[in-house]
Amino acid sequence: MKLILTQEVSGLGAPGDVVEVKDGYGRNYLVPRGYAIRWTRGGEKQVTSIRRAREIREIADLDQAKSAKAQLEGLKVTLKARAGDGGRLFGAVTAAEIVAAIAASGGPQVDKRRVEVQNPIKALGAHPVSVRLHPEVSATVTVNVVAA
Repeated sequence: MKLILTQEVSGLGAPGDVVEVKDGYGRNYLVPRGYAIRWTRGGEKQVTSIRRAREIREIADLDQAKSAKAQLEGLKVTLKARAGDGGRLFGAVTAAEIVAAIAASGGPQVDKRRVEVQNPIKALGAHPVSVRLHPEVSATVTVNVVAA
């Protein structure tokens, strides 16, 4: 099945990429969740508009990404969350909350779709979070979750 990605899918591609996937993966996962649309000949216009929007959002070059990485890794990011007994959180910390905490700490503007949390953050303490700034550059930020 040939699809046009509308959002970044880890291990598959970026918005605007035309990819070939198995029918079940495309039909049951990518298309219903809005990550992709079916490829058509008229879809080429959509591909160009998606790519243009991605280029505007994306950090332009490798030097910018490296400077943003240095700035991110030097940050002390603290996030307040409601916690119960024993330090367990009510729910989990989301990517949007992490992006807001990075901005509040004086860090660069980061897209929430670029934040990758390996294990869900459900407890107080320090947790490593990966941020993909560029296809070749990834920064690791330590998020310290404290009780609100």
